[in-house]
Amino acid sequence: MRSSVELYSVETGETRVVWQTDRLVEAPNFTPAGDGLILNGDGRLLRIGLADPVPEAIDTGFADRLNNDHGLSPDGRRLAISDKTEFGKSAIYTLPIGGGVPTLVTRNLPSYWHGWSPDGTRLAYCGIRDQVFDIYTIAVEGGEETRLTHGEGRNDGPDYSADGRWIYFNSSRSGRMQIWRVPSEGGVAERITDSPYGDWFPHPSPDGRHLLVLSYDGDVFDHPRDLTVRLRLMDPDGGQARTLFALFGGQGTINVPNWSPDGKTFAFVRYAPE
Repeated sequence: MRSSVELYSVETGETRVVWQTDRLVEAPNFTPAGDGLILNGDGRLLRIGLADPVPEAIDTGFADRLNNDHGLSPDGRRLAISDKTEFGKSAIYTLPIGGGVPTLVTRNLPSYWHGWSPDGTRLAYCGIRDQVFDIYTIAVEGGEETRLTHGEGRNDGPDYSADGRWIYFNSSRSGRMQIWRVPSEGGVAERITDSPYGDWFPHPSPDGRHLLVLSYDGDVFDHPRDLTVRLRLMDPDGGQARTLFALFGGQGTINVPNWSPDGKTFAFVRYAPE
């Protein structure tokens, strides 16, 4: 499997290759300064610089079975990870940006991190409880989780809007996976996309102008890797949706928040067919 880590400029429409490797790497986040990316590979996290993309391992302590649900706090001081080493099911932890011993956040399992509130106080995630996939939030310090959806189809991939007002997510409640949003404090969800595709992993831009979505063919179930998919850009309310480009990817391409701090660029991973 060859992975190509790339950047796309919304202003120019140009794509830049940052790093290519024969390893499977997934789910790039920008560092807070915008000069590097954090990805996962082989159950670990790694950091690469944009100017000098030499991979550097991030110490995650005992957690060495990470999936690709990870991201940085708004102040850039901590990382959230999802790892199943300790319990055999995915749990959410935080740790210092430079690496260290993970601190457990979620006691209800499995839980898969996807978003950090703009004020840094809460995490949004997909929790599976009795085989039901729903959207939850929890204080960064842990405690009781708040449930925002209630089994209306499969609900997954939550990410906060730049103002913290909304949590965007993908849901199969309409029969095909589409993008929805729900008030971050709880309330009635509203539908954002009405497309012929299977829409996943909505990521609002930090400047509040755009929503990025990964779209599968409409008959694809779940979010597998190694398929031709599309990256689509739209207004936060779903208007003016357009396909930026198609690529070979899927799982691992944009699972986590992937915008640059200024909202002008996003990172993604393209894969080469074996």
